[in-house]
Amino acid sequence: MNAYDAQKMTDLLAPAGFDETQRLDDADLVILNTCHIRERASEKIFSELGKVREVKDARRADGRATQIVVAGCVAQAEGGEIVRRQKAVDLVVGPQNYHRLPDLLRRAEQVPVIDTEFPAEDKFDHLPRASRGAIQARGVAAFVTVQEGCDKFCTFCVVPYTRGAEVSRPVEKILAEVAALAEAGVREVTLLGQNVNAYHGEGPDGRIWSLAQLCARLAEIPGIARLRYMTSHPNDMDEDLIAAHRDLPALMPFLHLPVQTGSDALLAAMNRKHDRAAYRDIVRRLRTACPDIALSSDFIVGFPGESDADFAATLDFVREITFASAFSFKYSPRPGTPAADLRDQVPEDVMVMRLAELQELLDAQRLAFNTSLVGKTLAVLFEKKGRRAGQIGGRSPYLQPVQVEAPETLIGRIVPVEITGLGTNSLFGRLADGAGCEKVDAGFSLESRSDYENRSRL
Repeated sequence: MNAYDAQKMTDLLAPAGFDETQRLDDADLVILNTCHIRERASEKIFSELGKVREVKDARRADGRATQIVVAGCVAQAEGGEIVRRQKAVDLVVGPQNYHRLPDLLRRAEQVPVIDTEFPAEDKFDHLPRASRGAIQARGVAAFVTVQEGCDKFCTFCVVPYTRGAEVSRPVEKILAEVAALAEAGVREVTLLGQNVNAYHGEGPDGRIWSLAQLCARLAEIPGIARLRYMTSHPNDMDEDLIAAHRDLPALMPFLHLPVQTGSDALLAAMNRKHDRAAYRDIVRRLRTACPDIALSSDFIVGFPGESDADFAATLDFVREITFASAFSFKYSPRPGTPAADLRDQVPEDVMVMRLAELQELLDAQRLAFNTSLVGKTLAVLFEKKGRRAGQIGGRSPYLQPVQVEAPETLIGRIVPVEITGLGTNSLFGRLADGAGCEKVDAGFSLESRSDYENRSRL
């Protein structure tokens, strides 16, 4: 979502004459778009600000002005503390207020400005549409925010306090944004939300639409071949969404569904509002609807009160469910969250050992899943040039990077690839003869660009 917000800020500032630069020394404006989920992410911002301040000082000596902006969730949470700790900052703006950037930057030329109040207006109503050239420069896969905020109030999570209550964008506005992306050549769209499967936006018929309904309508937009969504909460995996994984060819068979822990006691302490049995049942129904679906998840080790038995329950649960990939972290107390005030904090050395053991298991499952794909033919959306000359890179239906020796003319197309080997973080393959693709793009064969462009769905 921060990547999406950063793109929107770029689009917003383009009419004011700003363009992206890859060199910090050349930047008249530096925006650090931040995350507050973990303590390390928050502290990193102040380290980065020190480096940017040095650049600002050097540019000032050459007669060049530089404005520094801190945006995102750290800005929302810390507010004026950021300016107090780093006086080189000109503007602090929360994630719901960046649509005001042009005006805020003008005001910040005189005095530091802090804007972290939750606005009455919908920021999306004030964001300009990206130009065709900007869309094309970003590639054939794009993010689109459809929902923000969260009402779950997990005891470890700061999102409800930095992003606010759940809000869903109207269907028509999402359709218009995705149609513009498709017209500019985007083939894959990932729908974003802090709790995306809680989506409940107003439809063109005046009724509330679910995420499943939204996906079905988006799949009809000419040119959009692939859909993904993240991040989901188990409690919002309803039957319609599960059925969509069976019925919508455009919906990729890969789902990120955070569970956080395999201990029922800790799930209750985290206020997750589900238990092991409920998560297990969701997985069963998903795998019944879409047998080739792969799962990803999030895990926290060392949540306050986590015992050896609780951690063992997590390991057992991971072995039972099996995941194609996962993100795992040591618990990080977030100021203002209920868990930060719990007394029974787990010692750092215990968290380190538990995290290493969990990650060893998760890495083994990821390797086993990737290995199972060797010899299979997958539909790969080629996105960019590869690491070496003559190579192009793309993504499998399961989101893995895939490297293939093939011409650059295939970028933007979905092509059958036989997986021949594994790298540390990538799959390697060769162009197949068009037969034997996996379920997602069943029946797909190599075709001319004109034929491909005329197809609305695979």
